[in-house]
Amino acid sequence: MTRIAYVSTYPPRKCGLATFTEHLRQSIDSVRGLSAGDRVIVIYNESDGDDAYRGNDAYWPLPTQNRAAYTKMARRVNESEIDVVVLQHEFGIFGGEAGEYILDFIAALQKPLVTTFHTVFADPKPPYRPIQEKIAAASDAIIVMNRQAIKYLVKAFGLPEEKIVYIPHGAPGPRGEERESLRSRLGFHGRKVMFTFGLLSRGKGIESVLAALPGVVRKVPETLYVIAGQTHPEVKKREGEAYREELKALIRRLGLDGHVRMEDRYFTEEELIDYLTACDLYVTPYPGMQQITSGTLAYAVGVGRPVVSTPYEHARDLLQGCEELLLPYGNTAIWEERLAQLLADEAELERWEGIVRQIGANTHWPRVGEHHVALFARVCAAAHSREVKAVDFVSH
Repeated sequence: MTRIAYVSTYPPRKCGLATFTEHLRQSIDSVRGLSAGDRVIVIYNESDGDDAYRGNDAYWPLPTQNRAAYTKMARRVNESEIDVVVLQHEFGIFGGEAGEYILDFIAALQKPLVTTFHTVFADPKPPYRPIQEKIAAASDAIIVMNRQAIKYLVKAFGLPEEKIVYIPHGAPGPRGEERESLRSRLGFHGRKVMFTFGLLSRGKGIESVLAALPGVVRKVPETLYVIAGQTHPEVKKREGEAYREELKALIRRLGLDGHVRMEDRYFTEEELIDYLTACDLYVTPYPGMQQITSGTLAYAVGVGRPVVSTPYEHARDLLQGCEELLLPYGNTAIWEERLAQLLADEAELERWEGIVRQIGANTHWPRVGEHHVALFARVCAAAHSREVKAVDFVSH
C-alpha cells in the first residue's frame, strides 16, 4: 500500500487548503483503505502553536517561519517509509517571501514528489515565478484543477504536458434530505434564495450583486440574498470589519433590508452543504478574471445547484457549455435581467439543475480520490523503475 506524506495546512486550522487536504486524505483512504504509514506534515503558525497536532504520530508539525525546519523535515521524510510526498502549494502558506522556504524542503527531499498548484498565473512574475518554476521542475507530477492551467504551465516553464494532470477540485455530492424541509428549517420557505459563501473581502464583488438587487426585487419580490461567512482574517487584521459595514450601509441605502441576510460566523461543512442544497441560485460575482480555482464554486456544482457567475478562469473551465450562466462583472443591467429571469422561472432553474448535476458528478470526492490513487501508483512505479535501472547500471 502506498504510504503518503501530505504537506499542507490541516484542521483544526480554519483554512480552505486545510479543509481540502482533510477531504483529499479521506477520499484516498476510502479508495485505497486506511494506511498507518501515512503522515501529514502540518504547516502551522508559531503564534497558534502546534498543540492540536502533538501526541499523534500521524502529524509531523512544521513551523511556517522556521527556515531550518524545512530541510530537517525533508531529512525526516527521507529516513521514513514514506513512498510519495503530496504537496498542496499556495504562495501564502509557507515561510519567506512568496513562500520560498518550501524550496529548502524540496531541495533536500529524496522521495517522489506530486504537487498540486492551487494558484497558477497566465504570466507569472517575480517573486512568484522562480519559486513555482523550481517546484514544477522538482515535481514528478503536477496536479491542476483547471484545464487552462496546463497551457499556462507549459508556456511559462516549458514543462512537458504529460507531466501535468487535470483532476477537478473535489466536492461533496447532493444531500439526501428533502429540500423543502431544509428550506423551511433555514427560513427560506416562500423565498427565492441566492447564496454567496466564503471569507469576506473586497475581491468578492458582492457589491455588484447588491447594485442589481433592487431591480431583481421589483420583478421577483420574494428574492432573498444570503451572504455567508466571516471576514477574511488577513483583511480583519488590516481594516477590521470596514468592508462588512460598507456592505451593510449599501443594503440600507438601497432599501434591501428585507432582502439580504448577512451571516457573520464560521460555517461547518455540513451547514454549508445545507445552505447550498436549499438555495435556488449560487452566485460568484468575482471581479478577478484570473482566479484559477474556487472551492466554493466547486462545492456548489458538486451539490448540483444552478450557478450564476462572472467568467473567471475556474468558472469558464468548470461550466463549459453553460455560458448563459456567465455574466460580465459590473454590468448591473445584465445581472438584474438574468437573475430575475432565472428566479421567476422554476422550470428553467430545474433545467439548469439537471445540467449542473451532470457536471458535478465528476467532481465528487470518491471519484477525485480514485484519480489521485491512480496517479500516485504511476509515480511510485516510475520511481521504482528508475531505481532498478540505476542499480543495474552500477552493478554492470
